[in-house]
Amino acid sequence: MTQSVVPARVRVPNFVGQGKIDFIEKGVPTPGEGELLIQVKANAICGTDREQFYAGSTVTPGHEASGVVIAAGPGTHTPLGTPGVIFLMDYCGSCRSCHKSFTNQCLNKRGDMGFNRDGGYGSYELIHENIFFPIDPDLSFADATLLLDIMGTGGHAIKRARLVHPDIESLVVTGAGPIGLAVLTMAKVLLGEDFPVLISDVSEYRLALAEQLGGKPIQLKETTLAEGVRKHGILSVDLAVDSSGKQAARQDALGVLAQRGVLVCVGHGEDLQLHVSSDLIATERAVMGSEYFAYQELTHNLVLLQQHRSYLRQIITHTFPVSEIQQAFELFFSGKTGKVVIAQ
Repeated sequence: MTQSVVPARVRVPNFVGQGKIDFIEKGVPTPGEGELLIQVKANAICGTDREQFYAGSTVTPGHEASGVVIAAGPGTHTPLGTPGVIFLMDYCGSCRSCHKSFTNQCLNKRGDMGFNRDGGYGSYELIHENIFFPIDPDLSFADATLLLDIMGTGGHAIKRARLVHPDIESLVVTGAGPIGLAVLTMAKVLLGEDFPVLISDVSEYRLALAEQLGGKPIQLKETTLAEGVRKHGILSVDLAVDSSGKQAARQDALGVLAQRGVLVCVGHGEDLQLHVSSDLIATERAVMGSEYFAYQELTHNLVLLQQHRSYLRQIITHTFPVSEIQQAFELFFSGKTGKVVIAQ
């Protein structure tokens, strides 16, 4: 095994629960067969971190990490010093789904980084080599995190919809949190700068950011989703993407869908009630789920990030050192941020 000098123990954030983060010491692991040790440089906060922030976690959270290979175990091929990002799902690489490049639907997944294995809010992260994706050295580590939930999850939802509706001409996004903003920006990148994207929320801050990114805001404190869509001159939309996870938002999104329209549910959470005959059969609508993205999508997204970096990086509104992670989480869940990055 080739290994650079690393400390035996480090101080890492400890998610106690009830919205409290303190720090504890943990040992730094040694990479084994097929493993890499990543020195984490940045990790973006995700809405999915909410449960760990309030309920606590036995592992170090963080699933949107970028960093540098600092040590490598036997059987690996990535040179030390290589910068890159870490794919959330530790996929097996050998099941039916993996062979077909559906790595986000691995049938024998070994773990989820930051959820049941120590993740990117710590100084070091131990991973299998196959979930490490090298990046260009000129890409900042903060910008590199955009490849994950922003470009990956946001773009995957749009690609899923286009499988059944290739001629999409309009989109409404329910929820202007980071994933909603991700769908907005990736629609602009994939479908064109002038492609109409309507986006709803109650947060003035996030709706203003959405408008800055080219979206058409719908303030749900003042109007309904259907009325907001009509006020923007659109009678019904081809695609609705729900990032909120709220049943009410999904029902409203279904209500503004055109014939052949597609509803894609990205946000985990509540349910959706359907009248099959009118909602699906007569109108030939489709309702789909979209879970993260496939590892292979990172290659094309890296090209897109280089082409659209100045636009996409507007989603990152705040950066905090790891020593201020408590303040970062409190601000993020106040709804007055875009994407927040924790830097090491």
